[in-house]
Amino acid sequence: MSNLLGAAEVRALADQLNLKPTKKLGQNFVVDANTCRKIVKLATVEKSDIALEIGPGLGSLTLALLEEASQVIAIEIDSRLANQLPITAAERGFDQDKLKVINDDAISVRELAFKPTVLVANLPYNVSVPVLLNILENFPTITRGVVMVQSEVADRLAAVANNKDYGSPTVKANWWAHLKIAGNVSRSVFWPIPNVDSSLVRFDRHLPAGSEAERVATFTVVDHAFAKRRKMLRSALSQLFNSNAESALIQAGIDPTSRGEVLTVEQFLKIGKQLLNDKSTK
Repeated sequence: MSNLLGAAEVRALADQLNLKPTKKLGQNFVVDANTCRKIVKLATVEKSDIALEIGPGLGSLTLALLEEASQVIAIEIDSRLANQLPITAAERGFDQDKLKVINDDAISVRELAFKPTVLVANLPYNVSVPVLLNILENFPTITRGVVMVQSEVADRLAAVANNKDYGSPTVKANWWAHLKIAGNVSRSVFWPIPNVDSSLVRFDRHLPAGSEAERVATFTVVDHAFAKRRKMLRSALSQLFNSNAESALIQAGIDPTSRGEVLTVEQFLKIGKQLLNDKSTK
């Protein structure tokens, strides 16, 4: 007998808690144990790892993590689910000391008592990008991870420059990590069944592209570039550089007539450095 949760156990837990999954919180629970083990394996979770999970829900993925990691930190916004999770883990035979549940909104968590080393999560579709960027920015001890997100979001996160899916989320995530699609997930493994497709994105951290001041400046450039996606950069960035965008772009080695979707994070950084220089001379 598996000590993970299946469809019957997930539904029984939901009934016990009088829980009706809400679209607002992005609650689509995984009911297939094999899928959970596959995700944990793709993240190469090892016995020495402290795993961070966002939105554990009823615990399907949490239990698979407890099988492999030395410790699991689970951040859950729904208090009913947060209170139930340690009980479920204990009932399925797991050491309660290995699980730390935090009842909070992952988008606002900036520090933890423990230093997680790997992220494994079924991210709520409506906040998946900001949550991932928050984790990458504030938890540098996380070296890798696998997140399950809406396929459309996965395509954006894993895109390369000069691709229709490439945009602000891609550039910002690339500041800290390399991302790639690690597989697709059938709608049938969820309850309730979502009306969108899901994919797995694996990320591996590298050194930040630049300093924190350079990141802030670069992200400002990125936001302006993609707010006016169809415009040439000299036009999209004109307000940012007080109408001197063309000169700043030339100094950065960037064609002023190019558009944001053709630039890599390293090229955006060059423009960000120009923005910092521009501010320091005023």
